[in-house]
Amino acid sequence: MAETGNQRDLTKGEKTKYRLARAMKECMKSTLVENITVKQITEECGLTRQTFYRNFLDKYDLINWYFDKLLVKSFEHMGEGKTVYDALVKKFTYIQEEQTFFAAAFRYDEQNSLRQHDFELILEFYENLICEKSGKQAGENIHYLLEMYCQSSIYMTVRWVTGELTCTPEKLAQTVVDGMPGKLAEVFVKLEILN
Repeated sequence: MAETGNQRDLTKGEKTKYRLARAMKECMKSTLVENITVKQITEECGLTRQTFYRNFLDKYDLINWYFDKLLVKSFEHMGEGKTVYDALVKKFTYIQEEQTFFAAAFRYDEQNSLRQHDFELILEFYENLICEKSGKQAGENIHYLLEMYCQSSIYMTVRWVTGELTCTPEKLAQTVVDGMPGKLAEVFVKLEILN
């Protein structure tokens, strides 16, 4: 199998981490996160326990690392959208491709740290978008509205990823856009990023 440009650019350590992450994803298809062992992960990808522990503290450290990589990638996709709706469709489509992992990761997340991390990234994304389009930082009131909007967006995303909601990425994106507070929607319309 030929390497893509991105795979060639990875260091040996990063390639090892991705190999362990792919093995973890395979294990997640048939086993609950709490029941997956490091031995299972290493056997799945043909690496040693020592290699695993050189890269990660435990399986949760591996999940957090991979979750972070996927979120960053999903926000890269989101950044390709011309409107909030387009951006959300791109993000949700990407998440859908990694649904097995996201569903297992959100289910195991007892401290809500993954949700908090997603919240921080999406809030930063919208604040940067407002700054980029308007040339200034969002005011305090808009910041609070963004916080509420982002929290509800994450809530709906988690319900969708874990199978509580069944709909297409487009339908979920439309629902999330429709749930935007009116004053925030006004700002986004003025910035020409909301249909």
